[in-house]
Amino acid sequence: MPAADEPVPSPDTRLSKRTKLSANHALQKRPRRTPGVSKLFASFRTVGLVSPSTVPFTSIALGKTTFQITTSVGRSLQTYDLRRGLNLVFITRPQTPAAITATLAWKDCVFAAFGGSFPGIWIFKRGKKVGQLALPSGKPEDIKSLRIFGSWIVATGESTVLVWKAASRDFYTSIQCMPGSHFTGATAIVPTLLNKLLLGKDDGSVEIWNVATGKLVYTILPESVGVGAVTALEPAPALGLVAFGHSDGSVVIKDVCADETIMQFYAGSDTIGVSPITSIAFRTDGLGAGEDGRKPGVMATASLQSGDITMWDLNNGGRKSGVLRGAHAAPSKYSRGGVGKIEFLPGQAVLVSSGLDNHLNTWIFDETPFSPVPRPLHTRGGHGAAVSSLHFLPSASDGSDMSGKWLLASSRDRSLWGWSLRRDGQSSELSQGAVKKKARKSGIMSSEGRDYIEGLKAPPITAMACSLNRDGGMGALPGKLPIWQTPAQIKAQRGARDAEVSGTTGWESVVTAHEGDPRARTWFWGRKRAGRWALETSDNTEAKSVTISPCGTFAVVGSAGGAIDAFNLQSGMHRQRFPPRLTNNQAKQLKLKLAKDSEENIDLETESGRTHFYRGQGRHSAPVTGLAVDNLNHTLISADASGRVKFWSFASGALEHELDWSNIAGRINQLRLHRGSELVAFSCADAAIRVLDISTHKVVRELRISRSGSTGLSSTPFTDLAFSPDGRFLAAAVDQYVAVFDLPTGHLVDLFRLHSTCTALSFSPTGEYLATATTASVGVDIWTNRTLFTHVPTRHLDAIAVAAILDSTSLPTAPIPAGTTLSLLPSAEDSDNDSDTPPSDDDTDSLLASSLTTLSLLPRSRWQNLLYLDSVRARNRPTEPPKKPEKAPFFLPSTGGLAPSIAPAASQANDEPDLAVLEAERSRIMRMSSRGGESTALFRAAQHGKYDPLVAHMKSLSPAAADVAIRSLSVASSDGINECALFVAMLTSLLRGRSDFELGQAWMGVWLRVHADVVVADAETRERVREWQGALEEEKERIERLVGYVRGMTGYLGAGRV
Repeated sequence: MPAADEPVPSPDTRLSKRTKLSANHALQKRPRRTPGVSKLFASFRTVGLVSPSTVPFTSIALGKTTFQITTSVGRSLQTYDLRRGLNLVFITRPQTPAAITATLAWKDCVFAAFGGSFPGIWIFKRGKKVGQLALPSGKPEDIKSLRIFGSWIVATGESTVLVWKAASRDFYTSIQCMPGSHFTGATAIVPTLLNKLLLGKDDGSVEIWNVATGKLVYTILPESVGVGAVTALEPAPALGLVAFGHSDGSVVIKDVCADETIMQFYAGSDTIGVSPITSIAFRTDGLGAGEDGRKPGVMATASLQSGDITMWDLNNGGRKSGVLRGAHAAPSKYSRGGVGKIEFLPGQAVLVSSGLDNHLNTWIFDETPFSPVPRPLHTRGGHGAAVSSLHFLPSASDGSDMSGKWLLASSRDRSLWGWSLRRDGQSSELSQGAVKKKARKSGIMSSEGRDYIEGLKAPPITAMACSLNRDGGMGALPGKLPIWQTPAQIKAQRGARDAEVSGTTGWESVVTAHEGDPRARTWFWGRKRAGRWALETSDNTEAKSVTISPCGTFAVVGSAGGAIDAFNLQSGMHRQRFPPRLTNNQAKQLKLKLAKDSEENIDLETESGRTHFYRGQGRHSAPVTGLAVDNLNHTLISADASGRVKFWSFASGALEHELDWSNIAGRINQLRLHRGSELVAFSCADAAIRVLDISTHKVVRELRISRSGSTGLSSTPFTDLAFSPDGRFLAAAVDQYVAVFDLPTGHLVDLFRLHSTCTALSFSPTGEYLATATTASVGVDIWTNRTLFTHVPTRHLDAIAVAAILDSTSLPTAPIPAGTTLSLLPSAEDSDNDSDTPPSDDDTDSLLASSLTTLSLLPRSRWQNLLYLDSVRARNRPTEPPKKPEKAPFFLPSTGGLAPSIAPAASQANDEPDLAVLEAERSRIMRMSSRGGESTALFRAAQHGKYDPLVAHMKSLSPAAADVAIRSLSVASSDGINECALFVAMLTSLLRGRSDFELGQAWMGVWLRVHADVVVADAETRERVREWQGALEEEKERIERLVGYVRGMTGYLGAGRV
């Protein structure tokens, strides 16, 4: 809208874009929001974390019915219940200041030690913090292990052992390690030794300390110099025996009371020193050993360098009784893997294991038929490597209960997981067939970890697409079916019959592309398993991109060689190529046409500006990096690495339009389609996002972090994109930041930092959640969308604000494990001038253009009730006078009046009047006097043209008080001030300042109704009223002129033109 003082241009004049007024200069002077923290999203929870760290789990028996197992997930603890199938029951809160380094469950509490600059030990009960242990002053060091025995709490560090009294939790003493060596964190307690603690050291020796006296009792020397450090200590069920695990893979069982070696054997891999023993466990139910499993003496060992658990029979000198192959994933290039800890539950034939593959497993031993190797009982897990791609499942139907519940996530560990945001126990990995059975047949399971089971899985997923319109749920194609068949296998087998059955039960709903693989694979989402088809690209090059049509019937695959192929998901057959394949005769005719056109210089560009393409033209010459199908299955959009965007007819496969951005954008990394608005976003190599309208083939937005090039992100391309469901916001990942753009304005409205590089993000179909994945975590962070619950102003972030965010070291709220929530209300550090609190007059004047006529921020009742105050009073007046109550009983004396009450006692009847009543009356009179002096001062300031204090005073009054103040105005007060004239002058100033328009009109209406006689009698007041009337006419003409101009322009632009 043009300014009021500017002439309205004629329709034939080209309008120049007005320079945008900076809306942030007032905020930059006094910023309140912490830079780097999101204003649109609040940290909600993190899914996918079970046991991702090297901190061993801890367990405790809960009565005689179940056990609770607690794992560390960074700065929180998660407790699982064994009887409930390892269901999550507690998550500790608040989070510890730093990462947890050791845990211990004792009675009904869990102790958690954390490191960092200020280490400490917190105590949790049922997930809530109930206390902490006081650490001694001095140089802090990380605590490696915790033990509670007898009346002592012991924490072991690298060079110090701290001791507290268990009853009072008071600090007792500390033990220092001898110079030249350090403790490894391996500790053990022997029940027969009172107050004695065994501490493993890096030189292979074990020291026995008396924690009550703080003295070294004895040192057990290693068997040889080359055994390495003590990595595990575990007391045996037999009294006085302890198993020592060393870094070279050897295990020694000793009688610590006599310092005698009872048994010694090597428990590592074939290569000595490669697999240090990190955990040892003894079975305590008295079974499992011998030929029939009726004897005691079972020991299990594990290592972080292997995913296997070795079972030992300690009878008759000890022997290896079996190996639980592949209990956890072995270390690989992308996943740490290995077994972190194993433990036999006391008195139970159940083994619990956790590994760095982010899994917690329980195993049970069968008595009949007897097997020395246990079978799986329960499992909880997640990704073992960083998440590479995310995709919220679309709604199966409008208003479906499942909307926004499921999140698909793939990782470099070759797994595909479906995460439930409502119930953690429903999350599961999509099956890839009998992988372990294949490994046993191929010999991988008995190769001591030289080959990995993951090699039998599909390669890491690089792209995925999903549509639930044809998903049959759990009933889709019942029975056992072969997985991932090629077209040749489909023809040779019963593919036709499968297609007929799937027509009634549904078919696959997920398609994925894999690293280095020319075949895209299908998945059954309802059955959580691999699908029937492997969709091979026509040029046999790697599949780079995939998409599914909105109807859920067709899957489209783009290859690294530029080929695009469409397949039918029901039958798995190839249905179309883009462009379609030509016969030999058609190819010859096309060459002749092109040669003829070039000789005759025929311009193939049509009148509409589009180029005409012959059938068979337009194949991509670079890898296809993105695919999308519009909402009507009419157009297929594709983009390649050379910067070309092509539009194809989905039915015929012919090229309809092409855009060449090779000289502008360079490489196109990916595309995302919002079907509701028919907008496509392209992530380009020049660090820009170009938004295209597929109906007009025009770029409608070009989004960048900063156009000045002064920021560090101005040349960094975006790694992932996601539209909000309503199409208003576009979230983009760049380096370790998430940028959010407002598409209607094209502004950058939010930029916040994550803990590491963001690899993927996705919006939920309901718009409630934003999911992000980073390289430093195997979990998926879930953020709630604040705009759905409260008003969040989307103010543009200029270059100065972006630079402040990039220079800050602030991080968002740390991810919270599954099940814990945060308040959606803005916190104190989030509150700034963007909040919903009314800004001051200075802020509104500086943030709004002077040509705008504005309203006040007061509630509507403050000025509406003022106009109809008489009607409100009449409506609230009682319909009949109050009735006199009935007399009290004869035995209760009463006082007179309309509202008689029980008379006070005789001793109090003659007391003097209450002093408090007299003081209250005196204070009321003094307040009236002070208010009168205040109003006089305000009108004296108004005589000098300072109307702001008077306006602020009137705004602070209630409707009834404002009515009284207006009625109390006089023409000639005792101080010689014409209050009526000054009041009208104040209203004129408000009118010319174009602020508080509705308040000024309401006040003037009341004043004219009360003081109409003053206008006739007083000349000064009459002149002021004429000035106010003239200002009102000027403002009215200005608004009418602007409204007429806007109405004409909108009518002109909206009219149909030929």
